[in-house]
Amino acid sequence: MLRFRLGSIPVDIHPSHAIFSALLAYVFLPRPGSLKDTTLDTWPYRHLLTTGDPERGKTLALYLLMWVFVVFVSTLVHELGHALVGRAFGYRPSISLKWMGGFTQMNAPSALPWHHLVLINAAGPFSGLLLAGASLGGYAWANGRSEVLLYLFTLGALANLVWSLFQLIPVPPLDGGHIASALATRFFGQAGLIGAQGLAVVVSVAILAWAMRQGDVLLFAFFALFGLQALRLLLAMLRGEIRLLKTQEPLLQTLQQGQVALGEGREEEARRLAISVLEAKECTVEFASQAHHLLGWVALKEGQGRTALEHFSQLRRQPVETHALAAAFSLVGDERRALALWEVAFKEQNDATVLHEYAGALIRTGQVMEALRLPGVDAEAAFTCAGRILFLRGAYSEAAEVAEAGLARSPTARLAYDAACAHARARHKDDAVRLLRRATELGFEDVDYAASDEDLSPLHGHPAFEQWLEERQKSATA
Repeated sequence: MLRFRLGSIPVDIHPSHAIFSALLAYVFLPRPGSLKDTTLDTWPYRHLLTTGDPERGKTLALYLLMWVFVVFVSTLVHELGHALVGRAFGYRPSISLKWMGGFTQMNAPSALPWHHLVLINAAGPFSGLLLAGASLGGYAWANGRSEVLLYLFTLGALANLVWSLFQLIPVPPLDGGHIASALATRFFGQAGLIGAQGLAVVVSVAILAWAMRQGDVLLFAFFALFGLQALRLLLAMLRGEIRLLKTQEPLLQTLQQGQVALGEGREEEARRLAISVLEAKECTVEFASQAHHLLGWVALKEGQGRTALEHFSQLRRQPVETHALAAAFSLVGDERRALALWEVAFKEQNDATVLHEYAGALIRTGQVMEALRLPGVDAEAAFTCAGRILFLRGAYSEAAEVAEAGLARSPTARLAYDAACAHARARHKDDAVRLLRRATELGFEDVDYAASDEDLSPLHGHPAFEQWLEERQKSATA
């Protein structure tokens, strides 16, 4: 499997995608008598359809490679359209290409609002149409220059035009089906959702009839499957087994409010809102998963790794961010699992925080040089992340040791102050004062903060600490 990143968007390419593209090229391979005489004189047909042509083998290989390339680029651009709009809405999308197409996971913390669904799904076909237009421009440029490039751009234009229009058919799981369901549900509720599935069944039957007349086995198979899925959902809704409850809308709003509260540092409010969703009688499995996801992040913010893992374990059909699991295992002291997850998260995301948390995990496992060799790493931030996790776990002596090791490599007031706090919590009072004096030498001036800092409370009444405070206060007023 091939993995790479397009900016902040991770992309996975499965070998099955190339295999399917090659099979698709073989299915559409021209047969004798299938083309007009004027077309037979153009590349690649004059070589592919001429028995004994010495160029036939080379032409066939290039033909297959072009199909694989065009299908790959077209599918990637389509999915990238979804991903870029999702990224604009603040989600963390990831793309996976496999078999007949691709899939973009939004990795959203809660259900997507209807207008986000519409715009995200519409962005895929729109991107394909833009690529079709670009291919037409390439066709105009290549005309008269190269038959091979002329075919490549023709194939690109046709593939993207047909695929984009195909995706707009109002039948799930196509983009048009998702758009129709989102709009119908938003404006007509349960009746709209039933109507959207009914429309999908009717359209599927019509396309099946057309495909049968044309002898198109591939199209028939697709819409037989799509239509059957829509019919099953329609019958389940008519029997009352699936209902869209308007009373669930407030739950979605509550979860969104909880996400905002978490982002603004109001963990207690976020916890209260998530628990209220779990306690609501209308709470479904999906809403419960989203509530536990929110509670897991609240626990992480509060340094409670085990509680976070307990909440994450209750998610259903919703992924947990790799860096969230990594942070949880770091907090419970399972450095082996944490380090592996931080490495994966580092490869998935172009994020400075994840980079330095990964570096911090390496430092905690004794791999200091490996941590400092990471591209773009800042030594102060790396040692700060390494020590903070130890501090949250209550390993104060180890946290102090890491902070002092970092201070030797990056002499900053922040690391000196962190080391002082860790020594204070470990009841190493003389060492704590020594590091406070070192922090002062490096530029620390916020004496009022130090006087009220709970982490330094074990030093209250200690003569050396009181003397340091007095000296700093006099210096501040001088």
